[in-house]
Amino acid sequence: MCRHLAYAGPAIPLARLLFDPPHSLSRQSWAPRDMRGGGTINADGFGVGWFTPAGAVRYRRATPLWSDTTLPALAAALPVTGVLAAVRSATEGMPVVETAAAPFGDTAGPVPHHGGDLTAAAGPWLFSHNGKVTGWPDSMVKLAAGLPTADLLTLEAPTDSALLWALVRARLRSSPPAAAVAAVVAEVEAAAPGSRLNLLLTDGTTIVATTAGHSLSVRQGDGCVLVSSEPLDDAPAWRPVPDRSLLVADAGELAITPLGEA
Repeated sequence: MCRHLAYAGPAIPLARLLFDPPHSLSRQSWAPRDMRGGGTINADGFGVGWFTPAGAVRYRRATPLWSDTTLPALAAALPVTGVLAAVRSATEGMPVVETAAAPFGDTAGPVPHHGGDLTAAAGPWLFSHNGKVTGWPDSMVKLAAGLPTADLLTLEAPTDSALLWALVRARLRSSPPAAAVAAVVAEVEAAAPGSRLNLLLTDGTTIVATTAGHSLSVRQGDGCVLVSSEPLDDAPAWRPVPDRSLLVADAGELAITPLGEA
């Protein structure tokens, strides 16, 4: 399945997450170490979202991360303080298009660009899903029916991940982020048992993540926190997150609790 990561902390070049480490996200796109649940590579698109004083910006493509010849130089020159990035292994039957690649988020129209899907996100959150909803789409009919019609009409893609973002976004309108994410996991697991639901949500300062069927590791220190499907290097500071956990972290605090007990 997919690989994703989120970073919050002092400004660093984006390349330190995407390309520079020995097991960077780019390397994970073609040589992942832990693809439990199926798949061998993550070649069905990628996306990067980062936060600026004017809001969040996303860059997404429907091609493999390693095939983008422009991004390495851009990433080396771009300082970021909050990031969510993902590489995609599409579930069979789901479209391979730019809008199906994470991160998902509320958008406010196009930003001038050349190629790719580069948009400014109006909302404060970026979201990713690593996994699969079983029985899609029939298993999600009742949950989808509870969403506002406008949310369904503005889904970015006809995929389980896009619907999960809509469910989380609806919860965020009335609940704190950790509670919103945990509630969506519980609802989807009840409707579609056996689903794999590693969710990742960030506003550039706080990171909320779940583990439900896939791997996740966290590294915190030096005023920053980095959460990733797989460690980017062999540094001993990496800590595996147990399966069926809810993680809430920022640069100074880290809490990991069992799902259902938050």
